[in-house]
Parts: sequence; structure tokens; C-alpha cells
Amino acid sequence: MSRVGKRPVPVPSGATATVDGQTVKVKGAKGELSFVVPEEVSVALEDGAVVVNPRDDSKVARAKWGMSRSQVENLVEGVTKGFERRLEINGVGYRAAVAGKVLKLSLGFSHDVDYEIPAGITITTPKPTEVVVAGIDRQRVGQTAAEIREFRSPEPYKGKGVKYSDEFIFRKEGKKK
Repeated sequence: MSRVGKRPVPVPSGATATVDGQTVKVKGAKGELSFVVPEEVSVALEDGAVVVNPRDDSKVARAKWGMSRSQVENLVEGVTKGFERRLEINGVGYRAAVAGKVLKLSLGFSHDVDYEIPAGITITTPKPTEVVVAGIDRQRVGQTAAEIREFRSPEPYKGKGVKYSDEFIFRKEGKKK
């Protein structure tokens, strides 16, 4: 039994949810999102909450049950609060700046790295060494943050590179003489 899947997803007063077959659509103050629930799982709207249940007791249905419920919860949270991911840039001369729809990163290469900001995502740089990726779709926010981090992953000796603000970098000891 999925402990996550058992709990219904409450829809707050600022959002509206509709279930049409296997499609769940949630509309809120920040926008509208939808998710198509797999066929192995049934979804219904009961008492102002979205309820997700497996259609049978197969292993596949049980595996997709909790995941489907989490996806629906992410829709509701996205249209009401939104999601954000913070990145920190460490290194001498490493910095970031937003110019229009492009994030310009100076990461120690011979050239600046230009990253096109995807639609539905907002990127801000409160400080030259801090990047904030925000949006309503949790998957797209995480993917965008991962792509930015991938340009220069943090190295274990000095910690230089782009890292998540809540990430811990294991440090290695350098060469001994």
C-alpha cells in the first residue's frame, strides 16, 4: 500500500481542479497546469480534494499510484505558490547576469556561456554569484537549474563551480609533498 497515494490532495480556496477522464487540470493565481494520469490509476474529485487510487492490485498500478498523487500535488502547489531553485556560484571571477531572455555566465572559460531562458521560467540574479530559477512547473524548474549547474559542476578540491544552495560538496585533500 502506498502511504503517499492514500492521502487525498486538498485543493486550496485560490485554486480550482477539474478531472476529465484521466486528465487533471488545476487553475490558480499563477497559471494553469495539467497532468495525464496513467491508465493503471483512477482519479476523482471528491469533497474539494483530488483522490488517486489504483485500478487493481498489480505491481505496476501500485508503483504508479504514489507517483501520480505526487504529480497532482505538484500541480496544486505550483499554481498556488510556485517553485524556486537557488544556485550559488563559487570561484574567482565567476559571475552571472540576466540580459533580456538570456542568462550570461562567466565560469572561467575563454568565452561567456549564454543560456536561453525557457518559456514559463523566470531567472533572476539578486547577487552576481547567486541565480534564482522560479516557475510553476516543478519538473521544468528543476531541469533548468540542473542544466545551468551542468555548465561548471563544483569540483571537490576548492569547491569552484555552480552548486545548489542547499548542496554540500565533499572536499578532498590536495597533494601532499
